[in-house]
Amino acid sequence: MFFVKLLMAKGTLKKDIKERIFSSIEAIYSVNQSLLVNLENGFLGRGFDQFCSQLHHYCTYADNIYTADNVLRIQLRKNKAFRRFKKLQESRLEFNNHKLEDLLQLPIQRIDQYKRFLHDLAANMSPNNLEFEQMSRAATTVGGVSQRIQNNARRHDNHLQLCRVQKMMRGQKTKVLAKGRWYVREGWLNVVPPKGTGTKPKMFFLFSDMLLQAKRCSSLLPTSGGSFVGQCAYPLLDCTVEKVFGHTRSQGGLLSSQDLTSKTEEEGQTLADVSELNFPKAKLLLMSSSQENISDWYHSLSATISKLQSKTDPPESGVLTSVPLRGQ
Repeated sequence: MFFVKLLMAKGTLKKDIKERIFSSIEAIYSVNQSLLVNLENGFLGRGFDQFCSQLHHYCTYADNIYTADNVLRIQLRKNKAFRRFKKLQESRLEFNNHKLEDLLQLPIQRIDQYKRFLHDLAANMSPNNLEFEQMSRAATTVGGVSQRIQNNARRHDNHLQLCRVQKMMRGQKTKVLAKGRWYVREGWLNVVPPKGTGTKPKMFFLFSDMLLQAKRCSSLLPTSGGSFVGQCAYPLLDCTVEKVFGHTRSQGGLLSSQDLTSKTEEEGQTLADVSELNFPKAKLLLMSSSQENISDWYHSLSATISKLQSKTDPPESGVLTSVPLRGQ
């Protein structure tokens, strides 16, 4: 609370900026002070009952934590007075050499500690104990907040992955960022042409609703390192995948992935309405020199397709076309 109190007194940060960084930290501090008083007086059940009734402050804080981190970075870069103030406060003995970034994570970490404490307490408490019901209820409630924090972390990590892949794509035709889309994996696979001989290595990005095929940018282009051009986006909603065995076993095996209907929307039209595309069906044959790699891809594709087909609402996107991305 040193940071918050002193910031309010000094006016180093504007009120809205302070609230975006520290969120509900003052309310959380007050809740924990009340809990401490109850515990010190032996009112375990009543203390956690009151604590759980105020957990919405933790939810608010948890939902804001990634915004807080981003705003803090911006202020440290632009606000010299705040940067100096932060360094001075972090030198105080009370902080034990911790940075503000570390301290902001403490309420999040505290919820997980409370969850473990309440779970162990309820598990070792007799059902005949007068506080057993209160402790069990508190363990369930705090566990729900802990799960919310974990879900937020997963969504944040996924967003970072989508942003990373989007930045790797040159041009504006390949849209990776989409509501409800989840990153699964990526890697190089060889594409077996339907006719002719020879395979071509391509980079594949597997998402919860599509398989994106890309090629590396020409080395002649500046800043081409680590950049790709999206070639095809294969929708997975009506897709099947199977292993193909035979003489290729020593090569690592084959994957045959076929889009059964190839129906999608692009710029308000279905694929059948866009005559120049003319791909009512698409088939993709993939190969790897590693049996383990192709097996991992098979299981990833199978699991992703199965999960997607069990849902009714696929992610919103305008690139789910099992044809070459125009302009690429």
